[in-house]
Amino acid sequence: MPFGASLMQKALDAAWPYQVLTFPNPAVGAVVSNDAGEILGIGAHHKAGLPHAEVLALKEAYLALTHDKRIEALSDSMALHLFLKENHQDLFLNLSLHVTLEPCNHFGKTPPCSSLIEALGIKRVVIGSFDESANAKGGGVYLQSRGVNVSFGCLKEACDTLLTPFTCKEKQEPFIFFKLALSANNVATGGMITSLDSRTMVHRLRDCCDLMVIGGNTVRVDRPTLDARLCEGKAPDILIYSHSPQFDKSIPLFHIPNRKVFVDSTLESIKSYSMVMIEGGAGMLKAMEDKVEWYLIFQSTHEKEGEAIALPKGLKKVFSQAVGEDTMSWYQRVW
Repeated sequence: MPFGASLMQKALDAAWPYQVLTFPNPAVGAVVSNDAGEILGIGAHHKAGLPHAEVLALKEAYLALTHDKRIEALSDSMALHLFLKENHQDLFLNLSLHVTLEPCNHFGKTPPCSSLIEALGIKRVVIGSFDESANAKGGGVYLQSRGVNVSFGCLKEACDTLLTPFTCKEKQEPFIFFKLALSANNVATGGMITSLDSRTMVHRLRDCCDLMVIGGNTVRVDRPTLDARLCEGKAPDILIYSHSPQFDKSIPLFHIPNRKVFVDSTLESIKSYSMVMIEGGAGMLKAMEDKVEWYLIFQSTHEKEGEAIALPKGLKKVFSQAVGEDTMSWYQRVW
């Protein structure tokens, strides 16, 4: 892999663990390096309202270059911007920044990254995806106008793929993904399958979704709650995808405050939401086979008794990481 592409890949690898968790912001990764290609800082955006990837990468690079531990205590984006602008001592003049998405160029919940990059005097900025959003676009052109060496399109396809949920939001379309828990031998039934770490991650994902879709049989048999209590998050609305509207209303999912639960035999209502997670087993997987492009699979290291599930054909693994003792993988279906 070419020198610049390998650094962009590091930025992508940093960003993917936070896919969906940053919504409605995009997942973004950034890498700060010197002329020898040595990485001085890696950052990823963790959650909307928190510092952007570029800021966290620059924070890490500043600490590596100065050993000034005062910056370690700073987590607020504005505080980090101000600290770096006041204390950079021209340390960044010969450094490069690789970032999966064009640096923001507006003042929203956080200050614009473009102005921070300019203030630090970074020599070169390599960008994966263009920011097409109405509010934040134009950071690359702004930096070029200030004399920064800016290049676009490094690993663009991979960076655009990472950006898919945000792109859907900008188009006012829902981003839909199917979450599935599997044993080591691909069984999806029989009670708890994955570890507490994986279940906590699922609750964090629910906290960032505005709708969950689940099959009627799962509701009747499992009697779930489907909230985000493991991360003290909000519970998304629930669409029970079923041809029969009859359910026992004592099932816990019906009693979560500030939640709408509705039953429908179609998926039309999904269009009113932005981030949609589908949960279920073999039946739901089959029902959604031609409707879902993205799959998030949590796989245990332990086997279970039961029938192995058949996954949709054409799944391409995009990213994988350990979550506790399990593995969490994003797949995109190639039609």
